[in-house]
Amino acid sequence: INSDVPSYKKLQTLYENAKVTRIKGIDGIKRAVLSKQRMKILKSEGSDGVEGGTRVDGEGWVIITEGSNLKEVLKVEGVDVEYAQTNSVLEIADVLGIEAARNSIIKEALATMKGAGMDVDIRHIMLVADLMTNDGSVKAIGRHGISGKKASVLARAAFEITAPHLLHAAMNGEVDHLEGVAENIIVGQPVTLGTGAVKLIYTPKNQGNEE
Repeated sequence: INSDVPSYKKLQTLYENAKVTRIKGIDGIKRAVLSKQRMKILKSEGSDGVEGGTRVDGEGWVIITEGSNLKEVLKVEGVDVEYAQTNSVLEIADVLGIEAARNSIIKEALATMKGAGMDVDIRHIMLVADLMTNDGSVKAIGRHGISGKKASVLARAAFEITAPHLLHAAMNGEVDHLEGVAENIIVGQPVTLGTGAVKLIYTPKNQGNEE
């Protein structure tokens, strides 16, 4: 057997490596599509008699990509940074900060609701976005995020995986003080919110006095 002839295994390895090798472009972006859209065009100095830096109505090219790398895209010469955006909330938090990530959550949630034909007050979405970002990082709404980190044992057990949460709480001697909504509903008692947050006892002034 001629040792100079590459084996099938080597050819397969070369083929797999070639598929992920980037010859030119930006890491993380697989393909791109051009789309012409109406937008505010940023005019350069002296173009068409318009003062440089002024935005005017016009048509411009938008590049829609599969994959995202916002940090590198913003470095590309000719990219209008005001129109550069991504729907990756984690990437936005890393590049632009947690407030930008919060705004992105609100924007994406509203767009999803609108696409499904649902009209939801923006304040509900803002509350969810605040809950997901209130500690400076983006947390998921699920057992690996907000729901899985609640202080209440019953509230954690009410979401997806009941038995493991109850077993873990019993092993560690956790105490549930029943201060939230879900846990009070589970045990069938009033929630400590609104009128249920206070206890009032009215004693008439003349009670027990006989005339």
